[in-house]
Amino acid sequence: MVNGVHDIATTGFGSGTNELYDRARPSYPSEALKHIRQEVAAQASDRINVVEIGSGTGIFTRALLAHPDWASTVERLTSVEPSEGMRTIFDKSVRDERVSCQDGSFENTGIPDNSADLVVVAQAFHWCPNYDAAAAEDRETAAWVAQVRDLIEQFEQGTPQFRLGLWRALFETQSFKGLFQPHQERSWSYSLMSSLEIVTDRAMSKSYIAVQPEDIKTTIKADIKEIIDRGDGRRWIDEDKGFFEYPYKTLVVVFHRK
Repeated sequence: MVNGVHDIATTGFGSGTNELYDRARPSYPSEALKHIRQEVAAQASDRINVVEIGSGTGIFTRALLAHPDWASTVERLTSVEPSEGMRTIFDKSVRDERVSCQDGSFENTGIPDNSADLVVVAQAFHWCPNYDAAAAEDRETAAWVAQVRDLIEQFEQGTPQFRLGLWRALFETQSFKGLFQPHQERSWSYSLMSSLEIVTDRAMSKSYIAVQPEDIKTTIKADIKEIIDRGDGRRWIDEDKGFFEYPYKTLVVVFHRK
């Protein structure tokens, strides 16, 4: 753990890995962004100050700023990201005078108290340290997806992955119960167009895969190709071009201050 950031995250998301991450990771469904805006509407003015912690390369940031419900209502968006490599791609990909990106972590955001109408953690909350309760995993998806996950997840090295539910321990802490109303959850299931290249890049963008030696990565790529070629449970979009559905689920968890 370096400055509160997991060692695997520090190395796996270090310089040189972030272009692949930005290319391979999906964006967010419009319905989820609309839902968040509706939740904020009753709590904030028309001009909203947003803090995004663990902003990565800016995938969520770009989606938020482009969404019609958000485009004209963001007064200021301050992103906090501990990886210098991630921040470099963020600065290149997010061009908006309302947005700034700074070094920081969950423990040390550098953000003044009471300065945000909304705090967002789009895809980094599972890295938040000090949660030691685990929950069962949900694998309701196509068989080939489960097979790819079985292949790559053996390399997780104890990292606090989202699927383990370690982050849910937050809701049982006295600090959470004292400061926030009970949390609310909503999810969206959908599919994105995928291919062997997209699936492979998605796997290679995982922090715990990025730190593997090249011979291991080569083996993983070959095994992914075997799984995709077998195609258990695959649903084609365009078989001639090699495009098929990649099932996804987006979970939004909202909690308001008391």
